[in-house]
Parts: sequence; structure tokens; C-alpha cells
Amino acid sequence: MSLEQRSLHYKPEEALEAQEEALGLVCVQAAASSSSPLVLGTLEEVPTAGSTDPPQTPQGASAFPTTINFSRQRQTNESSSSYEEERLSTSRILEFLFRAVLTKKVDNLVHFLLLKYRAREPVTKAEMLESVIKNYKHCFPVIFGKASESLKMIFGIDVKEADPTGHSYVLVTCLGLSYDGLLGDNQIMPKTGFLIIILVMIAMEGGHAPEEAIWEELNVMEVYDGREHSAYGEPKKLLTQDLVQEKYLEYRQVPYSDPARYEFLWGPRALAETSYVKVLEYVIKVSARVRFFFPSLREAALREDKEGF
Repeated sequence: MSLEQRSLHYKPEEALEAQEEALGLVCVQAAASSSSPLVLGTLEEVPTAGSTDPPQTPQGASAFPTTINFSRQRQTNESSSSYEEERLSTSRILEFLFRAVLTKKVDNLVHFLLLKYRAREPVTKAEMLESVIKNYKHCFPVIFGKASESLKMIFGIDVKEADPTGHSYVLVTCLGLSYDGLLGDNQIMPKTGFLIIILVMIAMEGGHAPEEAIWEELNVMEVYDGREHSAYGEPKKLLTQDLVQEKYLEYRQVPYSDPARYEFLWGPRALAETSYVKVLEYVIKVSARVRFFFPSLREAALREDKEGF
């Protein structure tokens, strides 16, 4: 029985631990090339999909002799095809298990880092390995990278290296913003990510964004008026009250609108702590993989830079 076949009889984590060496190689390769999807490797070579070549011996010669009659060749090829399909199916199962465990590790690390942020404590690589990564230390670069990206894009929290020799990190709000929304009762999730999203939207609209345009974009992100969000709480209150009271946003009636319509602008605190240029640089950095294009934001940033704001 091959290693792949034995792995099917294990629990998911046991199956993956049995292939720790291969997983380490995959994770190292993934860390070196972030644009490539994670693919589970195995200790044995797996034929490519659609391949009709017979399996090879370690010496590279065909495992089946060529000087046999057609009927035996056909029977052998059918057996080989079945064997290859079984190996491919096993590899896909193991890939699925690996992705499931990897996703769980990323989620666990995000939760661990959020606890560290709320406690205002630095974190070391050793702590992350011991508390979360454990037997998947070879995958640390990938897990840490994915978790850091999630913290930045969802919560607006940046993981910065404080001590390269000791692999120590600190967690700070992005873009120099001092707001995280953790004050008050039951405020357990940072809201800086939501604030950044709104500031970006306003900048994209040329400095003032209609309320309906804001909600249209938020709905695409599955953030809805009147529906509690797992990370942002009640978004209507956060948008029209909390961030306005914190002076990050201005919420006003559109002049001469009848019936009344409302729009959002950057508040004085946002203008004091960050800028259109910084926001533009941030957006380009976090969305480089998607290659978004923000013409209005670019124009606003260039205008701000020219006018010396």
C-alpha cells in the first residue's frame, strides 16, 4: 500500500502529518511565489491529468514490457489508467484536507493576533509556532502571510516586525489612524478596516460620496443596513454616528436635494491623521493582486500632492 493509500485511513491531521516533508516543500514554494495557488505535493510523483503514459520505475524505464501482444497491452493499459485515476483522486483528497487544515490555521492565527492586539502586547514567531502553528512549522511563512493580509484588509491592523533577530512583531492600526473602535461595551473587533474602506470610497467619489453609493459598495461586501455584521457590528450606527462623532467622517444633506439625500466626506480627524496620497498607496499595495484601478482616487491624490495638503 502506498503512502497516499495509507493516508486515506488516517484522520485529516494524521494524514497531513504523514506527509510533513512534502507539505514543507509545498509551503516553501508557495511562500516564494505568492501568485501561485497552493497545491499539495506528495512523496510520490503523481501523473498529470489526462496522461496516458504508464507509470515509470525509479530507473526511468517503463514498468510494463513492450514486447507483449495487443490484448495484454490493452488490459495492462486499462489497469494502469485505473491506477493513475486512483492516485489522482487520492492526491485531490489530500489537497482538500491540506487546504482545510491550512485555512483553519490561518483563522486561528488571526484570532490569536487579535487577542495580542487588544492586549497591546507584541508577539514573537516562537509564540505563534507554539500556540497556533505547532506541527505545521514548515508552513509558517504561508500561514503568517495569509493571516497578516486578513488582519490588514478586514480589520485595518498591520503586523510590523519590531526585532528581526528575535522575530518579534507589533500590531498597529494602518495608515497612521488612531481609531480602532474598541472602546465601549462589547467592542471586541477593531473597526479600523471599516473606516479605511469608507475613506477609500469617499476618495474614489472625488471627496464626497452619496450615501446610496456607499451602501451599494458595502452590500457587495455583504455588509447591510440593519443587519449585524460579525466584525463591524451594526454598520448603520458605525457609519452615521460613531465615525461621525469621532470626527473621521462628515455626514450631511446634499445641498438643495429634495427629497433630502445625504453624503459622506472626510472629517477633520481623517484629514489630520492621513491623506489621499497615503490612502492611494495603501489601496495599490493591498489590491495589487487584483489590479484594481481607481481613477478618481488617483486624481484626488495627485491634486492633493500638487496643492501641498
